[in-house]
Amino acid sequence: MPVGMFVLLVISILVFLGLAERVLDRLRLSDRAALVFIGAMLVGGFLPHIPLSRTLAINIGGGIIPLILVAYLFVKAGTARERIRAAIALLVTAVVVYLVLKIIPLEPTYAFLMDPLYLVALIAGVAGYLAGRSRRSAFIAGVGAILLNDIFTRIELFYRGASSELVIGGAGIFDATIISGLIALGLAELVGEIRERLAGGEPGRGYPEELVEGLTEPGFEAGPDHEEDEHGHDKE
Repeated sequence: MPVGMFVLLVISILVFLGLAERVLDRLRLSDRAALVFIGAMLVGGFLPHIPLSRTLAINIGGGIIPLILVAYLFVKAGTARERIRAAIALLVTAVVVYLVLKIIPLEPTYAFLMDPLYLVALIAGVAGYLAGRSRRSAFIAGVGAILLNDIFTRIELFYRGASSELVIGGAGIFDATIISGLIALGLAELVGEIRERLAGGEPGRGYPEELVEGLTEPGFEAGPDHEEDEHGHDKE
C-alpha cells in the first residue's frame, strides 16, 4: 500500500474516534467533511486519470481532491488578512520547493537515506509552516506548494513534447502531498501548543500589548470559525 494511502487510513481512524477534533476545528473542517475529503482521495486514487490532452492527465485522488481541499480551506479563512497570509505562504513555499527540485534529483538511485520525493515533502512541510505559521496557512502552503510544482512540471514537459503520459498528482506526488501537509500542520500544532503552555494557557499572556489588543477587537466571536494569530494560537 502506498505510504500516502496508509497515512490517510490512519488519519481517518483518528477522525472517526474523535481524536483529531481540535485540529480539525482550527482548520474549519468538521469530522464529516474531513472524512469525505479523505474518502474521496482514497477512492479517487484508484479511479482512471482524467485526460486533459493526448499526453497530459490529472489524478482525481492526488490532484483534483487536494486542490479542492486547499481552495475550500482558503475560502473558509475568516478574514482577508488570513487569506493574504495563506496566499503569500503558498507562493513562498512553492518557490522553495521549485528551487529544491532544481537541486535534488528525484531518481531513486539518489535515495541514500530516503526517497528524494519524501525529502522534498519534508522540506515543503517545514517551509510551509515557517511561511504560514497558523494551522490553516501552513497546511495550505505545504499541500499547495507540492501540487503547484507538479502542475508546472507536467505542463512544462508537455510543451517540450513529452511522448509518455504525464499525470498531475499521480504516484509519488500523492504521497508527497499528504506528507507535506501533515508536517506543516503538525509543526504548527506542536509549536502552538508549546507556546500556549509556556504562556500558562492564558490568551494574550506573553504577547506584545498591540497584538493582544488586536485579538480583542469588538465583533470577534469565539467558536469553530475562530481565527488564529500569527503564532498559530486561537484568537479568543
